[in-house]
Amino acid sequence: MSQSKALTLGIIAYLIWGLSPIYFKSIQSLPASEIIFHRIIWSAFFCAIFIFFYKEHKWWKPLLNQPKYILILFCTGLTLSANWLLYVWAINNHYMLEASLGYYINPLLSVLLGTLVLKEHMRKLQWFAVALAFIGVLIQILLIGQLPWISLLLAFSFAAYGLIRKIVPIKVLPGMAIETWTLVPVALFWLWFSPNSLTLTESFWTGNMVWLCMLAGPLTLVPLILFNLSAKHLPYSTIGFLQYVSPTLVFLLAIFYFNENFSLVKLATFGFIWLALCIFSLDTYLTRKGGKFIAR
Repeated sequence: MSQSKALTLGIIAYLIWGLSPIYFKSIQSLPASEIIFHRIIWSAFFCAIFIFFYKEHKWWKPLLNQPKYILILFCTGLTLSANWLLYVWAINNHYMLEASLGYYINPLLSVLLGTLVLKEHMRKLQWFAVALAFIGVLIQILLIGQLPWISLLLAFSFAAYGLIRKIVPIKVLPGMAIETWTLVPVALFWLWFSPNSLTLTESFWTGNMVWLCMLAGPLTLVPLILFNLSAKHLPYSTIGFLQYVSPTLVFLLAIFYFNENFSLVKLATFGFIWLALCIFSLDTYLTRKGGKFIAR
């Protein structure tokens, strides 16, 4: 695959992720917990279809050889579902800016977790970027008197998910299949004990809402597959740049489409995070170009 085609696939993936708040707003009549129920169920359904055409027909062998991976993937599935739940709740309760901030913080937190858990080496510019992000969070705590818990939980849960998936030697689609399939009983169990759920009403299944909810499956899986296809053929620095497309789109939607309040304090917080990401991206670029002596 050419780099231009890979870049196109990566851009499409992040555009889907960045514009997803429009979709979640369209089904906000459902509680966030029910939206996640449908995301799990329909992701599992479409995973079954995709895995049927998967080129590696013996993808399940590593799981049989190491059954512990199934338990680990169940735990990562729970972590990802918790991230989804908080994200959807934030989108549908007018906290889109906090959600955007969380995914801006995510790459910085991922590097920090890699240092603390995997003992990876952080360069000086990376430490400086993390420090700037910390200052941005501290500004919000001091001036608003509130910890940006939505942003931090979104960033930490997704960084933790990525860290565990990095350690587990299972490829993306099989891993996603196991994550969703093992969560189906949990989702059905939750539905069973939610007798007042809108999903259980006849009007839900005879109206248009069920079709909108079915879209949650491909909207979850398609960008993930496109991203992983593009990541194999693009430099890491390019991927690092693309990951800012999604939170930027969420940020722009929050302000210009959904009219969320953007105060000076939030501008200061975002300003420090953006500066941190610029330095982080510069460090990645210099390292890729052999400029390690500058960053150390």
